[in-house]
Amino acid sequence: MPSIQPPPVVSAERSALPDQRARGSAYAELSREIKRAGLLDRRPGYYLAMFAVMAAMCAVGVAAFILIGNSWWQLATAAYVAVISTQLGFLGHDAGHRQIYRSGRANYLAGVVLANVWVGFSYGWWVDKHSRHHAHPNDEDKDPDVGAGALVFTARQAQASGRVARFFYRFQAWGFFPLLLLEAVNLRVSSVRYLISDRTRPRLIELAMLGLHTAGYLGVVFWVLSPGKALLFIAVHQGLFGLYLGCSFAPNHKGMPQLSPADAADYLRRQVLTSRNVRGHWLTDFALGGLNYQIEHHLFPSMPRANLRHAQRIVKEFCAAHRVSYLETGLVASYTQALRHLDTVGRTPAL
Repeated sequence: MPSIQPPPVVSAERSALPDQRARGSAYAELSREIKRAGLLDRRPGYYLAMFAVMAAMCAVGVAAFILIGNSWWQLATAAYVAVISTQLGFLGHDAGHRQIYRSGRANYLAGVVLANVWVGFSYGWWVDKHSRHHAHPNDEDKDPDVGAGALVFTARQAQASGRVARFFYRFQAWGFFPLLLLEAVNLRVSSVRYLISDRTRPRLIELAMLGLHTAGYLGVVFWVLSPGKALLFIAVHQGLFGLYLGCSFAPNHKGMPQLSPADAADYLRRQVLTSRNVRGHWLTDFALGGLNYQIEHHLFPSMPRANLRHAQRIVKEFCAAHRVSYLETGLVASYTQALRHLDTVGRTPAL
Protein backbone atom coordinates (compact mmCIF):
# COMPACT_ATOMS: atom_id res chain seq x y z
CA MET A 1 0.00 0.00 0.00
CA PRO A 2 1.43 3.43 -0.87
CA SER A 3 2.59 5.28 2.21
CA ILE A 4 1.34 8.79 2.88
CA GLN A 5 4.38 10.15 4.62
CA PRO A 6 6.57 13.22 4.18
CA PRO A 7 9.75 12.67 2.17
CA PRO A 8 12.85 11.97 4.27
CA VAL A 9 14.50 15.16 5.39
CA VAL A 10 17.83 13.96 4.01
CA SER A 11 16.34 13.69 0.53
CA ALA A 12 14.70 17.09 0.80
CA GLU A 13 17.94 18.72 1.84
CA ARG A 14 19.92 16.85 -0.80
CA SER A 15 17.71 18.17 -3.58
CA ALA A 16 17.59 21.74 -2.24
CA LEU A 17 19.38 24.63 -3.84
CA PRO A 18 22.48 25.89 -1.96
CA ASP A 19 20.61 28.77 -0.33
CA GLN A 20 17.86 26.35 0.75
CA ARG A 21 20.05 23.93 2.75
CA ALA A 22 19.79 25.82 6.01
CA ARG A 23 16.06 26.24 5.55
CA GLY A 24 15.62 22.54 4.77
CA SER A 25 16.94 21.61 8.21
CA ALA A 26 14.10 23.56 9.83
CA TYR A 27 11.69 20.65 9.35
CA ALA A 28 14.10 18.29 11.13
CA GLU A 29 14.24 20.73 14.04
CA LEU A 30 10.43 20.99 14.20
CA SER A 31 10.12 17.19 13.96
CA ARG A 32 12.39 16.71 16.97
CA GLU A 33 10.27 19.14 18.98
CA ILE A 34 7.04 17.39 17.99
CA LYS A 35 8.50 13.97 18.86
CA ARG A 36 9.74 15.19 22.24
CA ALA A 37 6.19 16.32 22.99
CA GLY A 38 4.97 12.77 22.23
CA LEU A 39 2.58 14.01 19.55
CA LEU A 40 3.44 11.26 17.06
CA ASP A 41 2.50 8.52 19.55
CA ARG A 42 -0.58 6.41 18.76
CA ARG A 43 -3.87 7.24 20.52
CA PRO A 44 -5.63 3.85 20.85
CA GLY A 45 -8.08 5.12 23.47
CA TYR A 46 -9.21 7.98 21.25
CA TYR A 47 -9.80 5.77 18.24
CA LEU A 48 -11.53 3.14 20.35
CA ALA A 49 -13.93 5.86 21.48
CA MET A 50 -14.37 7.08 17.88
CA PHE A 51 -15.20 3.58 16.66
CA ALA A 52 -17.69 3.21 19.54
CA VAL A 53 -19.34 6.53 18.65
CA MET A 54 -19.59 5.56 14.99
CA ALA A 55 -20.99 2.12 15.88
CA ALA A 56 -23.66 3.81 18.00
CA MET A 57 -24.49 6.32 15.25
CA CYS A 58 -24.78 3.50 12.71
CA ALA A 59 -27.05 1.50 15.03
CA VAL A 60 -29.32 4.52 15.52
CA GLY A 61 -29.43 5.11 11.76
CA VAL A 62 -30.33 1.50 10.95
CA ALA A 63 -32.96 1.36 13.70
CA ALA A 64 -34.53 4.64 12.57
CA PHE A 65 -34.58 3.53 8.94
CA ILE A 66 -36.36 0.25 9.74
CA LEU A 67 -38.77 1.73 12.30
CA ILE A 68 -39.81 4.72 10.19
CA GLY A 69 -40.51 2.42 7.26
CA ASN A 70 -41.97 3.50 3.94
CA SER A 71 -42.36 7.18 4.78
CA TRP A 72 -41.24 10.52 3.38
CA TRP A 73 -39.67 11.14 6.79
CA GLN A 74 -36.88 8.88 5.55
CA LEU A 75 -35.42 11.93 3.81
CA ALA A 76 -34.35 13.12 7.26
CA THR A 77 -32.76 9.71 7.80
CA ALA A 78 -30.93 10.16 4.47
CA ALA A 79 -29.39 13.40 5.74
CA TYR A 80 -28.34 11.66 8.96
CA VAL A 81 -26.79 8.76 7.03
CA ALA A 82 -24.86 11.29 4.92
CA VAL A 83 -23.22 12.54 8.11
CA ILE A 84 -22.36 8.95 9.09
CA SER A 85 -20.86 8.24 5.64
CA THR A 86 -18.63 11.31 5.88
CA GLN A 87 -17.50 10.53 9.41
CA LEU A 88 -16.64 6.96 8.37
CA GLY A 89 -14.72 8.48 5.47
CA PHE A 90 -12.72 10.57 7.94
CA LEU A 91 -11.77 7.39 9.82
CA GLY A 92 -10.73 5.82 6.52
CA HIS A 93 -8.60 8.90 5.90
CA ASP A 94 -6.90 8.41 9.27
CA ALA A 95 -6.25 4.75 8.47
CA GLY A 96 -4.76 5.76 5.12
CA HIS A 97 -2.28 7.95 6.96
CA ARG A 98 -1.52 5.14 9.43
CA GLN A 99 -2.76 7.21 12.34
CA ILE A 100 -4.87 4.51 14.01
CA TYR A 101 -2.63 1.46 14.44
CA ARG A 102 1.12 0.93 14.58
CA SER A 103 0.87 -1.87 12.03
CA GLY A 104 0.61 -0.87 8.40
CA ARG A 105 -1.40 -4.00 7.66
CA ALA A 106 -3.91 -3.24 10.43
CA ASN A 107 -4.39 0.29 9.08
CA TYR A 108 -4.80 -1.11 5.56
CA LEU A 109 -7.46 -3.62 6.64
CA ALA A 110 -9.32 -0.96 8.62
CA GLY A 111 -9.16 1.42 5.67
CA VAL A 112 -10.43 -1.13 3.15
CA VAL A 113 -13.36 -2.14 5.36
CA LEU A 114 -14.28 1.48 6.15
CA ALA A 115 -13.96 2.77 2.59
CA ASN A 116 -15.05 -0.13 0.41
CA VAL A 117 -17.61 -1.91 2.58
CA TRP A 118 -19.15 0.90 4.64
CA VAL A 119 -18.74 4.05 2.54
CA GLY A 120 -18.55 2.58 -0.95
CA PHE A 121 -15.42 3.86 -2.64
CA SER A 122 -12.02 2.34 -3.34
CA TYR A 123 -9.48 2.70 -0.56
CA GLY A 124 -6.62 1.82 -2.92
CA TRP A 125 -7.68 4.49 -5.42
CA TRP A 126 -8.00 7.11 -2.71
CA VAL A 127 -4.61 6.32 -1.10
CA ASP A 128 -2.87 6.51 -4.48
CA LYS A 129 -4.51 9.85 -5.28
CA HIS A 130 -4.07 11.30 -1.80
CA SER A 131 -0.41 10.29 -1.60
CA ARG A 132 0.33 12.33 -4.72
CA HIS A 133 -1.57 15.27 -3.26
CA HIS A 134 0.47 15.21 -0.05
CA ALA A 135 3.74 14.96 -1.94
CA HIS A 136 2.92 17.88 -4.26
CA PRO A 137 0.21 20.09 -2.71
CA ASN A 138 -1.20 22.70 -5.09
CA ASP A 139 1.23 21.74 -7.87
CA GLU A 140 -0.99 21.88 -10.96
CA ASP A 141 1.20 19.36 -12.77
CA LYS A 142 1.42 16.76 -9.98
CA ASP A 143 -1.40 17.30 -7.48
CA PRO A 144 -4.51 15.44 -8.71
CA ASP A 145 -6.71 17.62 -6.49
CA VAL A 146 -6.01 20.71 -8.61
CA GLY A 147 -6.21 19.09 -12.02
CA ALA A 148 -8.48 20.75 -14.58
CA GLY A 149 -11.90 19.18 -14.98
CA ALA A 150 -15.31 20.48 -14.03
CA LEU A 151 -13.36 23.30 -12.36
CA VAL A 152 -10.06 25.02 -13.12
CA PHE A 153 -7.73 26.16 -10.37
CA THR A 154 -5.01 28.08 -12.21
CA ALA A 155 -4.88 30.73 -14.92
CA ARG A 156 -2.89 28.36 -17.15
CA GLN A 157 -5.66 25.76 -16.96
CA ALA A 158 -8.27 28.36 -17.83
CA GLN A 159 -6.28 29.66 -20.79
CA ALA A 160 -5.70 26.13 -22.09
CA SER A 161 -9.44 25.38 -22.17
CA GLY A 162 -11.69 25.82 -25.18
CA ARG A 163 -14.03 28.73 -25.79
CA VAL A 164 -17.15 26.92 -24.56
CA ALA A 165 -15.40 25.63 -21.42
CA ARG A 166 -14.06 29.13 -20.65
CA PHE A 167 -17.61 30.46 -20.79
CA PHE A 168 -18.73 28.00 -18.08
CA TYR A 169 -15.59 28.52 -16.02
CA ARG A 170 -16.53 32.20 -15.71
CA PHE A 171 -19.36 31.05 -13.44
CA GLN A 172 -17.53 28.21 -11.66
CA ALA A 173 -17.56 29.95 -8.28
CA TRP A 174 -21.37 29.94 -8.41
CA GLY A 175 -21.42 26.29 -9.42
CA PHE A 176 -18.92 25.06 -6.85
CA PHE A 177 -21.33 24.00 -4.10
CA PRO A 178 -23.97 22.58 -6.50
CA LEU A 179 -21.23 20.49 -8.15
CA LEU A 180 -20.30 19.04 -4.76
CA LEU A 181 -23.71 17.34 -4.74
CA LEU A 182 -22.26 15.06 -7.44
CA GLU A 183 -18.98 14.39 -5.62
CA ALA A 184 -20.11 11.06 -4.15
CA VAL A 185 -20.99 9.82 -7.64
CA ASN A 186 -17.60 11.02 -8.89
CA LEU A 187 -15.83 9.10 -6.09
CA ARG A 188 -17.61 5.89 -6.98
CA VAL A 189 -17.08 6.19 -10.73
CA SER A 190 -13.38 7.01 -10.25
CA SER A 191 -13.06 4.05 -7.86
CA VAL A 192 -14.51 1.55 -10.31
CA ARG A 193 -12.42 2.88 -13.19
CA TYR A 194 -9.29 2.56 -11.06
CA LEU A 195 -10.09 -0.98 -9.91
CA ILE A 196 -10.90 -2.37 -13.34
CA SER A 197 -7.90 -0.72 -15.02
CA ASP A 198 -5.48 -3.28 -13.55
CA ARG A 199 -7.05 -6.54 -12.42
CA THR A 200 -4.57 -7.55 -9.76
CA ARG A 201 -5.73 -9.58 -6.77
CA PRO A 202 -5.92 -6.64 -4.30
CA ARG A 203 -7.97 -4.62 -6.74
CA LEU A 204 -10.33 -7.50 -7.46
CA ILE A 205 -10.84 -7.95 -3.71
CA GLU A 206 -11.63 -4.26 -3.39
CA LEU A 207 -14.02 -4.50 -6.34
CA ALA A 208 -15.80 -7.40 -4.66
CA MET A 209 -16.11 -5.33 -1.47
CA LEU A 210 -17.59 -2.46 -3.47
CA GLY A 211 -20.07 -4.91 -4.96
CA LEU A 212 -20.98 -6.10 -1.47
CA HIS A 213 -21.57 -2.51 -0.36
CA THR A 214 -23.71 -1.71 -3.40
CA ALA A 215 -25.81 -4.87 -3.14
CA GLY A 216 -26.39 -4.42 0.59
CA TYR A 217 -27.16 -0.70 0.32
CA LEU A 218 -29.59 -0.98 -2.58
CA GLY A 219 -31.12 -4.16 -1.20
CA VAL A 220 -32.01 -2.60 2.15
CA VAL A 221 -33.22 0.70 0.68
CA PHE A 222 -35.53 -0.91 -1.88
CA TRP A 223 -36.70 -3.51 0.67
CA VAL A 224 -37.96 -0.83 3.08
CA LEU A 225 -39.01 1.92 0.66
CA SER A 226 -41.18 2.08 -2.44
CA PRO A 227 -39.20 2.63 -5.66
CA GLY A 228 -39.93 6.38 -5.82
CA LYS A 229 -39.03 7.01 -2.19
CA ALA A 230 -35.99 4.76 -2.50
CA LEU A 231 -34.61 6.72 -5.44
CA LEU A 232 -35.19 10.02 -3.65
CA PHE A 233 -33.57 8.65 -0.48
CA ILE A 234 -30.49 7.65 -2.49
CA ALA A 235 -30.34 11.04 -4.22
CA VAL A 236 -30.54 12.94 -0.92
CA HIS A 237 -28.06 10.66 0.85
CA GLN A 238 -25.47 10.69 -1.93
CA GLY A 239 -25.91 14.39 -2.66
CA LEU A 240 -25.50 15.50 0.95
CA PHE A 241 -22.63 13.05 1.47
CA GLY A 242 -20.76 14.60 -1.44
CA LEU A 243 -21.58 18.12 -0.26
CA TYR A 244 -20.43 17.46 3.31
CA LEU A 245 -17.26 15.72 2.16
CA GLY A 246 -16.44 18.45 -0.34
CA CYS A 247 -17.12 21.23 2.16
CA SER A 248 -14.71 19.52 4.58
CA PHE A 249 -11.86 19.46 2.07
CA ALA A 250 -12.54 22.74 0.25
CA PRO A 251 -11.08 25.09 2.90
CA ASN A 252 -7.74 23.27 3.00
CA HIS A 253 -5.90 24.44 -0.13
CA LYS A 254 -8.27 26.23 -2.51
CA GLY A 255 -7.03 29.76 -3.08
CA MET A 256 -3.63 29.08 -1.52
CA PRO A 257 -0.40 29.60 -3.52
CA GLN A 258 0.45 27.17 -6.29
CA LEU A 259 4.03 25.95 -5.99
CA SER A 260 6.09 23.97 -8.46
CA PRO A 261 9.56 22.39 -8.25
CA ALA A 262 10.90 25.58 -9.80
CA ASP A 263 10.03 27.43 -6.59
CA ALA A 264 12.62 25.29 -4.76
CA ALA A 265 10.68 25.53 -1.51
CA ASP A 266 11.77 23.13 1.22
CA TYR A 267 9.34 20.59 2.67
CA LEU A 268 8.31 22.80 5.61
CA ARG A 269 7.46 25.80 3.47
CA ARG A 270 5.85 23.77 0.70
CA GLN A 271 3.38 22.24 3.15
CA VAL A 272 2.69 25.35 5.25
CA LEU A 273 2.40 27.91 2.46
CA THR A 274 -0.07 25.83 0.44
CA SER A 275 -2.35 24.96 3.39
CA ARG A 276 -4.96 26.86 5.36
CA ASN A 277 -6.21 26.13 8.87
CA VAL A 278 -9.77 26.73 10.05
CA ARG A 279 -10.12 27.99 13.60
CA GLY A 280 -12.86 26.66 15.83
CA HIS A 281 -13.44 24.36 18.80
CA TRP A 282 -14.14 20.71 19.56
CA LEU A 283 -17.28 20.69 17.39
CA THR A 284 -15.28 22.04 14.43
CA ASP A 285 -12.69 19.31 15.03
CA PHE A 286 -15.40 16.64 14.92
CA ALA A 287 -17.37 18.11 12.01
CA LEU A 288 -14.27 18.48 9.82
CA GLY A 289 -12.57 15.28 10.95
CA GLY A 290 -9.48 17.17 12.14
CA LEU A 291 -8.89 18.55 8.64
CA ASN A 292 -9.24 22.05 10.06
CA TYR A 293 -5.64 21.56 11.27
CA GLN A 294 -4.51 21.19 7.68
CA ILE A 295 -1.06 22.69 8.19
CA GLU A 296 -0.16 20.35 11.03
CA HIS A 297 -1.68 17.42 9.16
CA HIS A 298 0.40 18.11 6.07
CA LEU A 299 3.57 18.51 8.07
CA PHE A 300 2.95 15.30 10.04
CA PRO A 301 0.46 13.10 8.12
CA SER A 302 0.82 10.13 10.48
CA MET A 303 0.04 12.22 13.56
CA PRO A 304 -3.18 10.95 15.18
CA ARG A 305 -6.08 13.32 14.65
CA ALA A 306 -6.49 13.97 18.38
CA ASN A 307 -2.92 15.31 18.64
CA LEU A 308 -3.21 17.90 15.88
CA ARG A 309 -4.68 20.61 18.08
CA HIS A 310 -1.86 20.13 20.60
CA ALA A 311 0.71 20.40 17.81
CA GLN A 312 -0.76 23.62 16.51
CA ARG A 313 0.78 25.87 19.18
CA ILE A 314 4.23 24.40 18.57
CA VAL A 315 3.95 24.71 14.79
CA LYS A 316 2.57 28.25 14.94
CA GLU A 317 5.36 29.46 17.20
CA PHE A 318 7.97 27.68 15.09
CA CYS A 319 6.66 29.25 11.88
CA ALA A 320 6.63 32.69 13.47
CA ALA A 321 10.24 32.25 14.65
CA HIS A 322 11.32 31.19 11.15
CA ARG A 323 9.21 33.81 9.35
CA VAL A 324 7.01 31.30 7.55
CA SER A 325 3.53 32.60 6.75
CA TYR A 326 0.93 30.59 8.72
CA LEU A 327 -2.69 31.15 7.69
CA GLU A 328 -5.60 30.43 9.99
CA THR A 329 -9.07 31.74 9.29
CA GLY A 330 -12.73 31.17 10.10
CA LEU A 331 -14.77 28.58 8.23
CA VAL A 332 -16.91 31.10 6.33
CA ALA A 333 -13.84 33.19 5.49
CA SER A 334 -12.10 30.08 4.13
CA TYR A 335 -14.98 29.44 1.72
CA THR A 336 -14.98 33.11 0.72
CA GLN A 337 -11.28 32.97 -0.11
CA ALA A 338 -11.68 29.73 -2.07
CA LEU A 339 -14.65 31.04 -4.06
CA ARG A 340 -12.92 34.34 -4.76
CA HIS A 341 -9.96 32.41 -6.15
CA LEU A 342 -12.20 30.25 -8.36
CA ASP A 343 -13.96 33.36 -9.63
CA THR A 344 -10.68 35.13 -10.43
CA VAL A 345 -9.26 32.09 -12.24
CA GLY A 346 -12.49 31.46 -14.12
CA ARG A 347 -12.43 35.01 -15.50
CA THR A 348 -8.86 34.73 -16.78
CA PRO A 349 -8.81 36.22 -20.30
CA ALA A 350 -7.85 34.01 -23.20
CA LEU A 351 -4.36 34.30 -24.67
